Amino acid sequence: MALRSPEQYVESLRDDRTVYFGGQLVPDVTQHPVIARAIRHASVDFELAEDPAVRALAVVEEADPYSRYFLEPRSTEDLADRARLIETATARCHTLVPLIKEIGTDALFALRRIGRALDAHRGDSERSERITQFFDHCKTNDLAMSVAQTDVKGDRSLGPSAQPNPDSYLRIVERKPDGIVVRGAKVHTSCTPNTNELIVLPTRAMNASDSDWAVSFAIPVNTPGLKLVASPYGSNAGDEFDSPISSQRLMMETTTLFDDVFVPNDRVFLDGQHEFAGLLALAFVDYHRFTAIAYKLPLVDALVGSAALMADMNGISRAAHVRDKITSLISYAETLRALVESSAHRGTPDDAGVYVPDPLIVNIAKSHFAHGYHHALQEVQDLAGGLLVTAPGGADFANPEIGPMLSSLLGGRAGVDGEERIRAMNMVSDLTTREFGGYHAVLAIHAEGSLEAEKMMIARSYDASRAIAYARRLAGID
Repeated sequence: MALRSPEQYVESLRDDRTVYFGGQLVPDVTQHPVIARAIRHASVDFELAEDPAVRALAVVEEADPYSRYFLEPRSTEDLADRARLIETATARCHTLVPLIKEIGTDALFALRRIGRALDAHRGDSERSERITQFFDHCKTNDLAMSVAQTDVKGDRSLGPSAQPNPDSYLRIVERKPDGIVVRGAKVHTSCTPNTNELIVLPTRAMNASDSDWAVSFAIPVNTPGLKLVASPYGSNAGDEFDSPISSQRLMMETTTLFDDVFVPNDRVFLDGQHEFAGLLALAFVDYHRFTAIAYKLPLVDALVGSAALMADMNGISRAAHVRDKITSLISYAETLRALVESSAHRGTPDDAGVYVPDPLIVNIAKSHFAHGYHHALQEVQDLAGGLLVTAPGGADFANPEIGPMLSSLLGGRAGVDGEERIRAMNMVSDLTTREFGGYHAVLAIHAEGSLEAEKMMIARSYDASRAIAYARRLAGID
């Protein structure tokens, strides 16, 4: 089963997984009114393989065809194709990435790299064999995967072993001959109610005293003791008229509880090797921030399109300040696109010949996006107008007493009636002012690492010696 249909994906979620929504246990996630929306949204990652228009991008056509997400990049072209696939899936999903194969394969690539280093340190091949077995399991069965990395952290000034509550970081509480038992929690675990496998990674570098917290493994989402507490944020979607994007698009986020969860040895990748915790976290970031900047492209395109559409409908396209704002948005969007392309083009192979996106350019791109996003929202909202938050709803336009008057009086330039203009206004509002827009705005700052984390990676990745040597020559020192 190298490729699954969307229907097979949905059917695979009907198991005894433990998911709570609104304080209530969910008996079947596929039938839950909110989670089912997230499942339909994520199904796009399976639909692409069945679409003749994009199958060549979505599928690696070998004897047993498989999803391109599982292709370890062996060239800069492979990196570029991966970015295009992520962008295509996100565009199909109206600016919100599906993320059920993207993030999981980011983690698999990182695990493969660290597994080789861990084996060299241990003098055997056990961990690489475990990781390869799990990689092949996910690839062959075309599985949906989520990643749990961020710990709740407790006192941020203290490391894992110094926390007043030792469960502030996920930890090993018991080692058995056939596996380990883990306890604690992870937060911001995207898509977990609607995936098949959960991959757990450490969130930071650790020292010898943190060995019990240096843990990485993978488990099926229906593993006993794993409890998913779904966030209600974004669940109150309106109808297609009032909420044209968010009524169809949702990504579930969970606080993921590990209540003495048993993990068998063949699913354990890191179990106390503290020297490799930070390396694994960074290896994941190398790929996942590349995924992030690729899936931001449809969002910045949507901001440019929204600004231009509203300026046209409002009859102000020719105003100098409008051209200035739209030019600024175009520059913002196209700079990000150029950085994404450059990060793939400048990718380099690791010791196994697997290509890694250029971390310097990836982090510059992520920083560019994050620092410019809220200003871009300001420009779009300025051009759209206050009806973003004061317009009447779809039910008002459907009312025969007031609908015709609203449609007549709330129009824009000649040829744009009120209903058409408010539909466009609702799309922009969904994107920039409501819960869906707020979700995007917070992701811009915190997803895939904070602003400060990006700055640190830029400083770490830049080789200043060339620039310093050039400055010395200019000064006549050398």
